[in-house]
Order: sequence, then C-alpha cells, then structure tokens
Amino acid sequence: MIGTPDWGHTTSFEDINGDVAIVGIGETEYTKASGRTARDIGAEAAERAIADAGLEPADIDGLTFSGAFADFDVAAFHEQFGTTHEMWSSPWGGGMSWAGTAPYLAARAINAGKARHVLNVFPVAWATQRASMTGGPGEVHATQTAKQNLEVPFGWFPQPVYFATIMRRHMLEFGTTEAQFGAVAVACRRHANLHPGAVMHGKKMTIDDYLASPYLADPLRLFDSCLISDGGAAYVTTSAERAQDLPAPVVVVRGVAEGLSASGTHWSQQRDFTSTPQVFSAPPAFAMAGLTPQDVDVLTAYDPFTVVSLMQIEDMGFCPKGESGRFVEGDTLFHDAGKLPFNPHGGLLSHAYVLGIAHVVELVKQLRGTAAAQVPGAEVGVYGGYTGAHASTLVLTKA
Repeated sequence: MIGTPDWGHTTSFEDINGDVAIVGIGETEYTKASGRTARDIGAEAAERAIADAGLEPADIDGLTFSGAFADFDVAAFHEQFGTTHEMWSSPWGGGMSWAGTAPYLAARAINAGKARHVLNVFPVAWATQRASMTGGPGEVHATQTAKQNLEVPFGWFPQPVYFATIMRRHMLEFGTTEAQFGAVAVACRRHANLHPGAVMHGKKMTIDDYLASPYLADPLRLFDSCLISDGGAAYVTTSAERAQDLPAPVVVVRGVAEGLSASGTHWSQQRDFTSTPQVFSAPPAFAMAGLTPQDVDVLTAYDPFTVVSLMQIEDMGFCPKGESGRFVEGDTLFHDAGKLPFNPHGGLLSHAYVLGIAHVVELVKQLRGTAAAQVPGAEVGVYGGYTGAHASTLVLTKA
C-alpha cells in the first residue's frame, strides 16, 4: 500500500505516554454455557480486579464499560458493592477495540481530576444465551437494514461467510495457504494447552487436525473460528505516580490509538478488502510510545477468525502486506520461540470468546512475569483490538 489509504481515518488522541498504569486485573472462570448472567460475571471480575490492585470498591471513582452491552454500569457497581459515591463513567469502554482505548479515557479523566482509580469491565454470557437461541454476535448484525437488504438476500451472512470471502481474496492476492491460516490456530491452541483457565486447555490440535476439520464456508474451517463463551475480565487504571504505592508490579500505558473504516461492518463495501483499520491505528500508537513493531516482545490481537490475525499482523507493521502467511509459518508465533509471541493465552480461538478484554489482561500478566505461557523477558506488549468498523492499538511496558 503506497501513501496514506483513503478508506478510513485515525481518531486524534492526545499524548498520554507514561501518564497512567494498569494496577489491577481480574478474571472469572471461562466456560461454555454456564447459566450465569453477564451482570454476575461482571461483578466477579470487578471484585477480583479491585482486590488485585489493593483497593476497596469505594476507591473506584471511575468506570468504563460497553454501552452496547451495558451489563455492568455504574448502577450495577453500586448495587453490587453497596456504594453510593459519585463516579465518572464512560460507555465507550469494555471489550473489542475499546478494551484498548479504555486506558486513554481513564487517563483523560484522571488528568482532569475527575477520577483517581478507573475500572474497565466487560462480561459476556453468550454461550448461555445461545443455548436458548437468544442473543449472540450474528443477531446484532442482522438488525442492520443494509445487511437485511444487501447481504442476507444474497446469502452473504453472517461472519463466517464474510471472512471466508476475505480469506479467499487473501489467498488469491498473496498466495496464502490453508496451512498458513492453520499456523495461527495451532499456535493459539498450543498456548491454550499451557493455560489452565483456557476453555480448550487439554484439547491438543496439530496442523493435520486443523486441515481435517470441516469447512463452515470454504475455505474457512471450524478451527479458523473463535469460541462462544461465558466469562469476563476487568482491569484498574490509575496515575503512574499513584501506581507506585500499590502492591502489583506497575504496567505503564505508553501508546493508544484508534482507527476507523469508512465502510464500518459492511465488509462488502470495504475498498481494501484484505486490510483492517489497524493501518490507521498502529502507526500513531507506536509513535506516541516512541517504539516500533520491532520493539514488541508479545502481541495479543483480536482473533475472531485466523485471517483477521494475519491481516492485523501485516497492518500493524510486523511484516510487509501480503507476507503474513509465510511470516507465521513454523514457530514464529510460539511464546517461547523469541520471534513474535502471539496470543500466549490462546486468544478468542482457543482461550475464550470474551471479546478482547482477556487479551489486555494477558498482556499485564506477561509484563508482570506471571503468565501461564510466559514470554521470557517480556518488557513491551501490544494489544490490537478490532470490530470491523474500528481497530485500536494499546502499547504497554514494564515500569
């Protein structure tokens, strides 16, 4: 791609390099259908993150959550913890791309004196909801008029069909092979096998297993696709100065950026069919951090399908466009290979489908040195968030 692409843009963010740190993380159990409600899951994740930060619920005076999935908002927080204090809040947090931009919102609130400790929380109970055939990712898209009129009548719906088409285009344009897509799935499963909390822990998969898995929509296979899970996670952000007085090792926010596609989630209108809005997000995030992709020790990226992983690896600058298939072959993505450790918790493909919030928590664990599949000497971690319409890039470092 030559010059600046014209099919999207970058959101303008102020420089917050070094202003804030993530000081507490919390996770629930990640499962198939559990019968739990999203609110209960959110409460559990929040309680654990607050405790990990060495704080009390009354110390949390800021909350970021997902307005689209408002299962744990300020009212739910107060109900859960019996608090009544005033809280700054934003519905532009939670998971997906916003799991990466929530620290920026927290930094703005903290720098303006509106909050001291900001909790970002995101729970999902989609496995439980799908067990009764209500809710789930496809249904959200099905409510859109353009999709009802321009995609569904032609059989181009839902997500597996979209991304099967994108996979085929990537194969035709760049020579990417099915085994190269499989390299992403195998690496994520290898990492999940090392993570006791992963849904696919103990369920091994080889490249032969991947190639023997059924097609959902040719060439997209079962193992190219994310899980559907119950679970949630949360993290606490505070000022870098205040973080020094809290018990956990300090993980500093160095760079944050967001990119947007003009076509949104209407992939049929995407002018650069094999790219993501990371082309608008990653460069300014690395610039804010004063780092480059070559400085990164561990990458977690939103991976609903293997092709999205390949596209983000390219679009974030870890290899030239079109070369990600060859780049990920062999042990490149393994946590212990010293190349580009990728989703060392297993990602959406093999850890749990909680829409990116666990990816950020995994980065914090990696930089603390406490991860299950620990990357040796990890000092710089990056999260690549994605929704189709948006991408975010979050750069974190050890203090």
